[in-house]
Amino acid sequence: MTPTPEPAPPKPADEAAPTARSDMLGGAGWMAFGAAILFEALRMDRFEQMGATLYTMPGFVPGMIGLVLMLLGGVLALRGWSRRPAATERGAPLLNARMLWTLALTLVYAAVLIGRVNFTVATAVFVGAFVWLFTPEDASRQRRWIFAVAAGVLSALVIGFVFEDIFLVRLP
Repeated sequence: MTPTPEPAPPKPADEAAPTARSDMLGGAGWMAFGAAILFEALRMDRFEQMGATLYTMPGFVPGMIGLVLMLLGGVLALRGWSRRPAATERGAPLLNARMLWTLALTLVYAAVLIGRVNFTVATAVFVGAFVWLFTPEDASRQRRWIFAVAAGVLSALVIGFVFEDIFLVRLP
């Protein structure tokens, strides 16, 4: 006789599968964000008087990104629209702990660290803190620290190299 496998424990509420409602709201949000990016990209100078073509205009890439965000937001909204919400489906809170941590880390990075601390150091701290906070809890504490420090340092070095040496953008 083979033993009956035990059912898997339920996922915590904040890591449960996305709901139809959240897909629709998220899709609408991404479509609005993409539309705002496209609108601002179209308002940018086109430098036509300097002989710029469509592909060399400063707003071309942001405009394409805005279009892609609108398209993918539409796909996400349609996915939510096509799924029927379960009778017991409860709306996920708009602001959960993960969202608040993300907002707090981003604001500290942009408002406090950038401009006051070397860009590479600020970016390493930001990425490292972000990775450490959002690494799954089942990883050992030492492994979380090693992974967070490695991700922070490597990403800061790569970002600095790409922007300063390839794109020739001066970083703060």
